[in-house]
Amino acid sequence: MPSSRPIQATDNGGEDAIDVALMHRIAEGDERAFRELVERHQNAVVGTVARMLNDPAEAEDIAQLAFLRVWKHAKRWRPDAKFTTYLFTITRNLVYNESRRRSRRKEVSTDEREEDSGFQMAAEARLEPREEALKLEMHEQIDRAIATLPEAQRTAVILYSYESLPYEEIAVVLKTSVSSVKSLLFRARTTLRERLAGYMAE
Repeated sequence: MPSSRPIQATDNGGEDAIDVALMHRIAEGDERAFRELVERHQNAVVGTVARMLNDPAEAEDIAQLAFLRVWKHAKRWRPDAKFTTYLFTITRNLVYNESRRRSRRKEVSTDEREEDSGFQMAAEARLEPREEALKLEMHEQIDRAIATLPEAQRTAVILYSYESLPYEEIAVVLKTSVSSVKSLLFRARTTLRERLAGYMAE
């Protein structure tokens, strides 16, 4: 009978061990373990999808599909890489499929971001309304600029800057080499600096 006892990390390096233990329980049909795994990673997956598609409305649906695939293939899963690498690989494939579907149907989303998802920033003192508006506008400009990057560059930037994945894991997700990941990030940063230069100057 699968254990329902919550698993806790003993250190920062134990997070993947938690995921591995949960996946073993999920493979045995433990729905409670599945719910715990979803709770651990749902925000990261939803946020990643929203940024990759620049469409928060689709993010939760695609995230749900990603976790359903995790549940469906749990018995065949092997911890050859970190679980988050496996999860973001599934997420990336679903997003790419959605992007291709939209491209074929020539559907372009014009929805504005409803929430502030910008780069991580240090804690700040309370801002005046005008400063808050400028801060939000800056984050939106950054998100829009990221959305215009080629898919591989966009994915690399999001996984590195937002999800803090190391080069090695990003390389697995993108099915490429570490040197290629570094090259993608370099080109993406160069493009973003160019596209945001005028706005920064203001």
